[in-house]
Order: sequence, then structure tokens, then C-alpha cells
Amino acid sequence: MSKTEHFVSERQAFILSELETKGRVIAQELAQTFSTSEDTIRRDLREMAARGECERVYGGALKTTGITTPLQTRLTEKTDRKALLAQAVVSLLSEGMVVFIDAGSTNLAVARQIPQDLRLTAITNTPIIAAELAGKSGVDLIVIGGKVDANVGASIDATALRQLEQVRPDLCILGACGMTLEHGLAADIYEDAVFKRLACQASAKILAAITREKLGHKAAFNVCDLSDPLSLILEHQADQVFTNALIARGIKIHMAASASLQPVIPNS
Repeated sequence: MSKTEHFVSERQAFILSELETKGRVIAQELAQTFSTSEDTIRRDLREMAARGECERVYGGALKTTGITTPLQTRLTEKTDRKALLAQAVVSLLSEGMVVFIDAGSTNLAVARQIPQDLRLTAITNTPIIAAELAGKSGVDLIVIGGKVDANVGASIDATALRQLEQVRPDLCILGACGMTLEHGLAADIYEDAVFKRLACQASAKILAAITREKLGHKAAFNVCDLSDPLSLILEHQADQVFTNALIARGIKIHMAASASLQPVIPNS
């Protein structure tokens, strides 16, 4: 092994270790760590992605994860961060709205934080979200039924699609498995993506609260472009390069915070 090959091997071993512990690496940060160029780091990431050791995304790479993990597993992950995102979502809800709440652990956190006395109509295809909403005195609950997919934790079959066709929500609170600048929001499971697309088409507005690990993650099946009527809620620790790229495109973005919702750009 040449000296150059040795350095490459050391860098890539370090990158693998960072991916294992953090789940994500940023090319710019790695370039600073190794006092090398971002082009060199991107070349490392391309080689590693070709071997299946990582997934290249905008500005860096993600740990290879595969398809959606079951909802019951996701319920125990990043709960504090999801609660902050949920607070931001709930602050945008108003009296009298008709809201579709999509499947997802972050959206379950939203359901939990809806105030008892907030009067709205909530529609969901997710049994665990429906159970949470059933205890809210101000909520008129509509449950979309059908066979429940074990990974998604929601009804997404033909029966559910037919029922979804009958509603026209003011707002779709959308769940997503990943988001890229090129393709927008996406899902890992085909049937879930079909259901989500219909929910978006039926709704006047779309709102998605996204954990930072999903930024730049390319899921298999497209759901929603990065354009009106979509708005996003992101974490303050979200990749700033990615966030700036969204802002440059004119996407409406709000940052989740413990105390208040702070717009990054004014709503038009």
C-alpha cells in the first residue's frame, strides 16, 4: 500500500466511525479535519457509497439505513427533538381547521400536543394517532381505515385511498422519510408514497416537520415537490448549507424552538 493509499484508508475509516456514531458527516467539516479539499472528501464519499458503506447526500453522507423501520421502533427515537418540532406545528393550527395528520412518530408528537380546547376536525389513517386524538374534547375525529401496514403504522391500502378521496383538508401535516433539493419529500415504501401524494393533492396547504437526519436523505419514492403550498419546520441544528439552499428557493421555513416559532423568511 502506497503512502497516498494509506491516507485514503485512514480517512475513510474515520468517516465510517463518524457515520456509525453520528449517522451523518458533512464534507466541509471533514475537509477541515483532514486539512484537505472538499473535492478529496467527496471522492472518498463516492468510493464509500459505491461499496455500500454510506449514502451520499447534499453536502456530505448518511449512514446506510435501508427502508423505514417500524413505527413502534421510531416512537422511542429522538423524542425530545420531535416534541420541539411538534410544538412548532401546533402553534400554526387555528380554530375550525380541517387537518389531515399523516403517519409518523413526529406527527404522533403533534397529536399529543394539540390542546384539549382547540376546536378542529382531525383526519388520520394512523391508529395510534387516532387513539391520542380521541381524548381531545375539542377535536372532531375522522379515522381513515383499511389494512394497517406494519412498517408505516397506518392504513395505506386501496380502501384507505378511496376514503381519502372524499376529504378536502385545509392542511396536510405530512410525514416523510427523506428530503432532497432535487426531488423534495419522499417515502421509502411505494404504497405509502401513493397515499401521501393523494393527501397532498387533496389539501389546501402542506406542512412537514423534518428531523435533521432526513435532510439530504434520498428515499425511494417521490411524494411532494419543494414548492407552494408546502411549508417546512426544521430544527435549529439543521444543516445550514441545506437550509440556505431551501431559503434561496423561496421555501417557507420555520425553525422549531423550545419557546416560540421563529420564521426564517416572512410568509407571503
